[in-house]
Amino acid sequence: MQLLKLLARHAAPLPASAIARDLDLPRSSTYHLLNVLIDEGFVVHLPEERRYGLGVGAYELGSAYVRQDPLRWIARTVLTRLVTATTHNAHLALLQGREVLYVIEERAPGRPGLVTDVGVRLPAHLTASGLAMLAALPAQQVDALFPSRRVLTRRHDAGPASLTQLRALLSAARKSGYAVEDGFVTPGFASVACAVRDHTGHPIAAVAVTYEAGESAEALAVHVARAADQVSRRIRGSRT
Repeated sequence: MQLLKLLARHAAPLPASAIARDLDLPRSSTYHLLNVLIDEGFVVHLPEERRYGLGVGAYELGSAYVRQDPLRWIARTVLTRLVTATTHNAHLALLQGREVLYVIEERAPGRPGLVTDVGVRLPAHLTASGLAMLAALPAQQVDALFPSRRVLTRRHDAGPASLTQLRALLSAARKSGYAVEDGFVTPGFASVACAVRDHTGHPIAAVAVTYEAGESAEALAVHVARAADQVSRRIRGSRT
């Protein structure tokens, strides 16, 4: 596994000597491991260059990971527990450019349906999920996504109308550890969200709960933060 990870970190194939050096392995053990991986299709040997790179087997594993849509499998149980704990609708969203894409929607009994259904896209700066993920990005990346106020579309005349207001929302989210929107998407409803992070700290999704405006966001944020942390741990392969 360490050998495969080493090859994956490099854009070009590596010579066996470099692999042995970086993994602190004897040359004989390195060649043995490479030959086994070549036989299984995970490594390919380039004899002209005397180098080794990832094989088709590694690509097939990566493709299978995408096909299984692992984020849904990993997060759905966590969101079900979040709904039980809060009695509110919960959802998981991904950041795609300046939009969020909702991929899981868990509804609480007796709660109304929301616009944040599976497959729906909304402007990231209007949603708690989007704000939570944007707040976890480097400032330069946020500036690239939002170069001017012209890209700040609004619904119901609500939401940040300037880059200054957007930055203030992101700053508040960083300080508190969660993001909140109140009436930006649907009048009378608010949402609180926390980012799901990979092993590098990069936000890959967000967990959120939507509730009737007026309820305490801080109290709900405790449950949302716990759920986001559980999903993050599962993605990183840690036990929860």
